Amino acid sequence: MESRFGRGFITNIMLVAKHIGLPPERAWVGLADHLIEMQVPDRFRGTEVEEHLTDLRQKANWHQSGNMDAEDLESLNKSLKRLVLAIDRELGIEDPAVGKFD
Repeated sequence: MESRFGRGFITNIMLVAKHIGLPPERAWVGLADHLIEMQVPDRFRGTEVEEHLTDLRQKANWHQSGNMDAEDLESLNKSLKRLVLAIDRELGIEDPAVGKFD
């Protein structure tokens, strides 16, 4: 069965990041849709990765459009960065970083 918004893990992280890169007034439209069918690989269940994904999902789902768009988007962006750093650590990269110019 075809998925309308994607089921993949990294694929949907990329799609969420694409939304986050938009201006706040446009970023939220459809962003949470990419988290609905997202599948978490078994290797990440019960780890820091799953915790950060839960946080990301909550922030995306709880956002009320038009209210604190920019502030909420910045918070979501920080959650996304925590998620991808946790993924890198789980994959064996001891000291991942987003870089100086994140």
